[in-house]
Amino acid sequence: MIVRILLDVVLPVFVLIAAGSVMQRLFRLDLYTLSKINFYYITPAVVFMSLYRSNISIELLGGVALFYSLYVGMLYLLSFVLTRSLKYSSGMKAAFTNSVLLDNSGNYGLPINQLVFAASPLAASIQALIMSFQSLLTFTYGVLSIQGAKLSGNYRSVIIGFLKMPVPYALVLGFLCHALAVPLPNFVTQPLGYIQNSMVAVALLTLGAQIVKYPLRLGRSSIYFSMILRLMIAPVIGYLLILLLGIEGVPAQALLIASGMPTGVNSSILAEEYDNEPDFAAQTVLVSTLLNIATVTVLITVAQGL
Repeated sequence: MIVRILLDVVLPVFVLIAAGSVMQRLFRLDLYTLSKINFYYITPAVVFMSLYRSNISIELLGGVALFYSLYVGMLYLLSFVLTRSLKYSSGMKAAFTNSVLLDNSGNYGLPINQLVFAASPLAASIQALIMSFQSLLTFTYGVLSIQGAKLSGNYRSVIIGFLKMPVPYALVLGFLCHALAVPLPNFVTQPLGYIQNSMVAVALLTLGAQIVKYPLRLGRSSIYFSMILRLMIAPVIGYLLILLLGIEGVPAQALLIASGMPTGVNSSILAEEYDNEPDFAAQTVLVSTLLNIATVTVLITVAQGL
């Protein structure tokens, strides 16, 4: 199992990250443009198509939504207490909390889900739903927290900035089209499918380029605090909630594994987009992804006993 995860999931991810790092060294890529492409072009298409094509029942939607709401709420409270006690700046508070709440449920979580569950429709639907909730969280709380920190409490500008974000509209539209079974013509779905297929490659290339730009500083205690919350405490919270809510079988296994994903690329893209602690954000993504090689293996082992 360890070898399969390493060769089939982790190694391909790091090949793409390494490619981005090499290209940044050779060509000095425009990270601002790359973040715009991710932010306004690829992610909205991925969110829309994931919801439009998903196989989600009302019962599954309600159960996963309850689990995810409690899970994120508990992580937020822990992050709030920690950043307040350490007296982080407002910008650092937003970056730190994003590094804990925004995980890599898409371009990392989806391949792991497919490997562990052999493309089980039920497990895939749960992971797609988690990814959709993550996208909603990213482009609501994630954006608003950074904008609030950068704009020093000017919430009118924060709300205006949020309303300019395409992802919430893509999420609502995708869900409505799915729920109402709206048939979309091929000239709409095919281009969106092409964009969706580019997500992993472009997002990880962008991350690789960002990592080269910002030197890794392993002496920063904030990185380790983030890793403890993201990779150790988060899956413990997920496990306890599964027991509390009485979730069993494949849904329990899928949710437990999903609760232990590393920090998401979107947290780094948001940091780059709004110039808010981009070095810290890029480093938490890299370090958490490296450490996840060990932690996700433990989670898969525990999940098999549920």
